Amino acid sequence: MATLVKGLGQATRPLLPVVQSWDRDARRWVRALRRSPVKVVFPSGEVVERKPSPGKQPRKGVFEAGRHEQRLKQPLPVPPSQTPSTWEESGLRYDKALPGDKRLSSVMTVVKSRPFREKQGKILLEGRRLIADALKAGAVPKVFFFSRLDYIKELPTDKLKGVSLIKVKFEDIKDWSDLVTPQGIMGIFAKPDHVKMTYPETQLRHSLPLLLICDNLRDPGNLGTILRSAAGAGCSKVLLTKGCVDAWEPKVLRAGMGAHFQVPIINNLDWETVPNYLPTDTRVYVADNCGLYAQAQTSNKASDHGWVCDRQLSKLHKYEEEVDLETGASKGWLPELEVQSYDLDWTEAPAAVVIGGETHGVSLESLQLAENTGGKRLVIPVVPGVDSLNSAMAASILLFEGKRQLRRNRAA
Repeated sequence: MATLVKGLGQATRPLLPVVQSWDRDARRWVRALRRSPVKVVFPSGEVVERKPSPGKQPRKGVFEAGRHEQRLKQPLPVPPSQTPSTWEESGLRYDKALPGDKRLSSVMTVVKSRPFREKQGKILLEGRRLIADALKAGAVPKVFFFSRLDYIKELPTDKLKGVSLIKVKFEDIKDWSDLVTPQGIMGIFAKPDHVKMTYPETQLRHSLPLLLICDNLRDPGNLGTILRSAAGAGCSKVLLTKGCVDAWEPKVLRAGMGAHFQVPIINNLDWETVPNYLPTDTRVYVADNCGLYAQAQTSNKASDHGWVCDRQLSKLHKYEEEVDLETGASKGWLPELEVQSYDLDWTEAPAAVVIGGETHGVSLESLQLAENTGGKRLVIPVVPGVDSLNSAMAASILLFEGKRQLRRNRAA
């Protein structure tokens, strides 16, 4: 009996689901409510047009508005020559140094040694400002080591083509850096040639017929400061004789604060070749407060003003007297140069100032060159009992005094 009742129940169940009419009408009303009517017709026959909300537009209008917005957002076509060059567009790539990579250490060993530096013709520049000045002057980069990609992106991309870019840890840069606070970027450049360099237009416009000759300057800090003063005074050229510290040593570069790329520097010259780099009719003046000759030629009261001392050139005392074999008469070993105070006029013609080192002073060759060109010895008076001035300080005083005199002569 139970089986029969179950079978009858299954027979009365509809085979297809039946959709009630009220359910279908409800769906239609919901669909209608979702729509935004364009016109509303009231029973009285009044017709009211409804404007679409600001955020909603007809499908066709939305499509056309979207196309119009896309057209406005598209950048205007720019000629290829004016297209801004970015890091991504230039296609530059860099290597990431893995643990045990010795490229940084091997390069640093070369650029920190003067013999290797001169043999391979490479120098080390550290810091974003110094590297930017070098690139602007036309120095040729070879390798860049950096700890952050942003440091490389600050540099002009057209100067980085063909340059090896290597990202290293900041700790590795810190180990090899000479700075108290490393800036996270080091550049290996080809040793600049003053003939191929492009110096700032402002520097060239303010250049004066004033040269600087460095003689036996061996302190890196002094040389860097002197180069900075030479650039500030408007020197047209700086000559370094053999015996001076290398102008491209990292300590000199750091003290120079970019002066290497503002004034031409000619390094490692023999005294025989120095006249070849001097303009015609140049007179050479020696900045030397010490010497037997100065003591002999100045008045008795000169020593009271601290103008002279005889400690440095007294090392050459064995050459003090030279006997003529024919006459048997003795003659002085120092060239005869007139001694003059630095503040008297000495810039009637193009002038070159010789600055000697504090330890060894000026060389005999510099005095001979001054004698041959009609130059003089310039002295800076100091208070009695005070030692001679620092080489960098003396150079700054003489160079800016020469600048003052040249500007006065031009205005006259």
